[in-house]
Amino acid sequence: MGESYEAIVIGSGPNGLAAAIELARNGRSVLVVEGAATIGGSCRSADLTLPGFVHDVCSTVQALALTSPFFRELPLDEHGLELVHPPAPFAHPFDDGSAAVAERSLEATAETLGEDGAAWKELMAPFLDSWRELAPMLLGPPRMPRHPLLLSRFGLKAIRSARKLVESAFARERARGLFGGAAAHAILPLEWRGTAAFGLILSLSAHADGWPVARGGSQKLSDALASYLRSLGGRIRTGATIESLDELPPSQAVLCDMTPRQLLKLAGDRLPEGYRRRLERFRVGPGAFKMDWALAGAIPWKAEGCRRAGTVHLAGTFEELAAGERAVWQGEHPQRPFVLVVQPSLFDPTRAPPGKHTAWAYCHVPHGSDVDMAERIESQIERFAPGFRELVVARSVMKPSDLQRHNPNLIGGDITGGAQMLSQLIARPIFSTNPYATPVKGLYLCSASTPPGGGVHGMCGYYAARAAIGAVL
Repeated sequence: MGESYEAIVIGSGPNGLAAAIELARNGRSVLVVEGAATIGGSCRSADLTLPGFVHDVCSTVQALALTSPFFRELPLDEHGLELVHPPAPFAHPFDDGSAAVAERSLEATAETLGEDGAAWKELMAPFLDSWRELAPMLLGPPRMPRHPLLLSRFGLKAIRSARKLVESAFARERARGLFGGAAAHAILPLEWRGTAAFGLILSLSAHADGWPVARGGSQKLSDALASYLRSLGGRIRTGATIESLDELPPSQAVLCDMTPRQLLKLAGDRLPEGYRRRLERFRVGPGAFKMDWALAGAIPWKAEGCRRAGTVHLAGTFEELAAGERAVWQGEHPQRPFVLVVQPSLFDPTRAPPGKHTAWAYCHVPHGSDVDMAERIESQIERFAPGFRELVVARSVMKPSDLQRHNPNLIGGDITGGAQMLSQLIARPIFSTNPYATPVKGLYLCSASTPPGGGVHGMCGYYAARAAIGAVL
């Protein structure tokens, strides 16, 4: 790496690649340095079970890819990306064999919710009508909003806990469970303030943009981003682990797609003591325990609606879901955990041999847990899909430590770049008008540990690149 560049990006996850693209399309020479042999971070695919079965190491459902103002404007289809939409973004089954289903259509979703259908429409419709104005404000750093009244109306709903919102808005369990499953992506106790925001944003994105998957695996999204970057003149170097900034070639800016803990290891000796202490206080979140399966057939859901959904949330009632998520934050491992199941091969046949299928699932566990949750996960699936285990041809199990080995950013299995409680969404990783910049001139964070946080949307990288362009480039 003897050449010099105007900017260097460490890490090739979606945010790192997004940062590099924004720099390159503004005429800056840029190099992406990746420690792994393949690009993508948590947006990678691999043969985790058997040859011919394509599995995603972490992310599969790109719930915010089409909501992202940045990704929406990139010509990724010209670089090999094809997004496939399940008929229904997500579903929530119940023990009686029925399911509430989040359809693309708001009206069709309301029809699955019975007497709460009107309340679901009343909650979602005002924001859905203004989604193109609202979404950019939600997927950005704290700043003066372009549409303050719209954001204020959303904030009055979003600031509440998911529990308070469902108890005030819905009379029956179907709507409560459907909303709760989306809110549980926060990986927080659903009694905490701000958790309603996750349920609202993800439900609105499902109705407005869908929850697509990349045909051929999530690696295709990363490959398309990399292909577009190279078309702009950017370069990528893999298999190059960086342990010190001194190992990098000369540049005016270094953007780090990594967590605050990793930044402290990489550049702690250059950071002022006060800033180091603030980064040290940044709180990591619980971990994930993930399983992948090669299946002889499709998952035999009792509820027909689940067979049309790309994602299925398993928790029975809202009370069961909330109890499980609360237990994880108390350091416990629930017997009936909230399980998130993804079944991409139902809609993308390239992921498995003819007649076969792939699926994966995870549950939340305490940070760094080494408890084997495989039996509990499969029991939850069997509860709503009797006969599931008979279809398993091969399985892959990844504890939090395994996820961290695949991607060093997933510290202790934390898949969101740091806990997403309300305080750490406002101050991420610190409270600042420019949270991407560090006190070291030209050194920036561009990971999910910066606003707007976790998810495959590239906005953390985009805003970090804009900060660098405005200050040093």
